[in-house]
Amino acid sequence: MGCFYSKKSKRKSAEKENLTPTTTTVETTGNAVPLGNNTDEAPKQYSWDKREKVDPKDYMLTGLKDVTVGRLPGKLNGQQFVIQECENCNIYVLDHSATITIDDCVNCRIVLGPVKGSVFFRDCKDIKCVVACQQFRTRDCKKMDVFLCCATQPIIESSTGMKFGCFQYYYPELAFHFKDAGLSIFNNNWSNIHDFTPVSGETNWSLLPEDSKVLDLVPAPDPESDFKSVRISADAARSIVPLTKGGRRKDSEESCLFVFFAGEYTTANARKLIDEATSKGFVLIQTKEVSMKPEDTKRVFQNSVDDLVEWITKGPVTALELNGDGVVEACKNIANEVFSGTKLFVSDNKNTSTRDVDSFFNFADMQMGL
Repeated sequence: MGCFYSKKSKRKSAEKENLTPTTTTVETTGNAVPLGNNTDEAPKQYSWDKREKVDPKDYMLTGLKDVTVGRLPGKLNGQQFVIQECENCNIYVLDHSATITIDDCVNCRIVLGPVKGSVFFRDCKDIKCVVACQQFRTRDCKKMDVFLCCATQPIIESSTGMKFGCFQYYYPELAFHFKDAGLSIFNNNWSNIHDFTPVSGETNWSLLPEDSKVLDLVPAPDPESDFKSVRISADAARSIVPLTKGGRRKDSEESCLFVFFAGEYTTANARKLIDEATSKGFVLIQTKEVSMKPEDTKRVFQNSVDDLVEWITKGPVTALELNGDGVVEACKNIANEVFSGTKLFVSDNKNTSTRDVDSFFNFADMQMGL
């Protein structure tokens, strides 16, 4: 949070306290002109005098037990936040923030809106949470269930009993909070966990069951709480972040690469594709939003280079991997029937579709440093 304020010096000059303002005048042919101190003149204001005073207590929760607490949308507006020494609490931070640290908490349910930087859990146990952030890290934690959206590779250190699932959450301001935090809903590495301190013969982390429901672990706010006015949903179909299978084993050997190029309706089109494909029984494996250069097209898209170069320069591309028997042909049909006027790339046949998927997502991971 940086410094919220500076303490004013208690040292005062006795001379200044006892000094009586005086006014000196100079006589001219007209009216007298006052010089020196003028008690009627407004004191000069500086920019730091006009800043709204910030109370550090507004940006922390500490020493709480058996309560429902948090922050409503618009209360943090990108500031840092601290949660510490809380026990058996339901905590809802429904706003975007800079960073959040959570220390020495036990048996808590926590929801964190999009965090521009890092979320760091330290010395916590029996935590169930929903988190969206740029960086996720734990140290000296035990038994955590995390529904995660993380733009980089999540890291655990000296932590055990960690379980991860894909972020599934909605409240009306959430899409704007993702944008304010500089996070893409399509860049989610929730299942790509790095364990800094692996133990031979033991597994410190695993994936939550595929049918896990957020509300079974992190309940909605109490209807009598301050959060009753926020329309919250944990329905996967309404989630701001697409529900992906992640690192779980694929049900089919056939996958398809579907890429949208930058445009006004890219996000809406990607969501439409997901709805169309999943309604036909296909599974969304992973998504990525990444910038490309013209020279990247040949390596990623193989023989479709000439047609795509000018579109690459318009902005980031959004790619999706869909999986299931017959998915390539189905995606080609969807492209023709639903997105006939939209510039996109779709795998041409199932014999080369796996290569398409590997080429794009390997490139994207390298670009993002994964």
